[in-house]
Amino acid sequence: MVNLGLLGCGRIGVVHARSASQIDTVRVTAVSDAFADPANALAAKTGAQVLDSDALINSKDVDAVVIGTPTDTHYDLIHAAAAAGKAIFCEKPIDMSADRIRDCIKAVEVAGVPFMTAFNRRFDPSFANLQKRLAEGEIGDTELVTILSRDPAPPPISYIKSSGGIFRDMMIHDLDMARFLLGEDPVSVFAVGSALVDPEIGAAGDVDTAAVTLTTASGKICQISNSRRAAYGYDQRIEVHGSKGMLRAANVHENTVEAATDSGFKTAAVMHFFLERYESAYRAELAHFVDCLTAGTSVTPSIIDGLKAQQLADAATLSRDTGQPVTVAL
Repeated sequence: MVNLGLLGCGRIGVVHARSASQIDTVRVTAVSDAFADPANALAAKTGAQVLDSDALINSKDVDAVVIGTPTDTHYDLIHAAAAAGKAIFCEKPIDMSADRIRDCIKAVEVAGVPFMTAFNRRFDPSFANLQKRLAEGEIGDTELVTILSRDPAPPPISYIKSSGGIFRDMMIHDLDMARFLLGEDPVSVFAVGSALVDPEIGAAGDVDTAAVTLTTASGKICQISNSRRAAYGYDQRIEVHGSKGMLRAANVHENTVEAATDSGFKTAAVMHFFLERYESAYRAELAHFVDCLTAGTSVTPSIIDGLKAQQLADAATLSRDTGQPVTVAL
């Protein structure tokens, strides 16, 4: 049995607590939050005790910590957890600064503790199935990867101002997925972006509509497109074209019923929000973390994967700002 301490009892903390409740080999023993109400509410649901972050990290009743707090708190919490010898499961991004992530890597390596970066989309059943079949050579050599990710609506401007920008906040998931599918790291990044959804996003120095082209040393290409607005719901699709064919993962709909009438074919709407769309992925990623701790095997995605995704997001931001492709060495 792995005893978890949840740092952060907001939306993502609740998701991880729900996932933990569905895994037989894990239990939540302690929770912590900067605000009392969400901490008390989550403690009531899980039967955990409420502790401040220092007490939770150093508790003998906690084997591993889940960091689901705001990004600017991750650095200190990672260092404290590593020093306490706790295994770490950390939400992305690890930090807004690649140099500070490198500092975290040093702390984790010195402590010798397991660290997992929570790129949950790797654990989506359809995406994981696609990657497995790709790795097995079903469509031959990978040539072109296309990733589409569009939110139903933009987040509040207050969030945009502190998010680090669309490439670090939203596209970072897709940049990790690109590495996951390409099988090799990109060496060149070219990005474009516009504020087409909300002029206030542009006024805040960010974009809401963006596209990135990644190229690897062998010439493989990945195209990523993001939008903060999709009138039809949460749009999440992947297509991989190879020398022997194509693999594609489509959107997940609210149900699989299809109606056919004289006006044509009609299907249910796609899932409208990421919490519902990736519920199974959240559960699978936490189960992987717990299984690795129990078996003593390496977790993935690692802290290095978190750094590399951040480096790609930084490069995309620079490319968009300068209008030039950026060479990267991951």
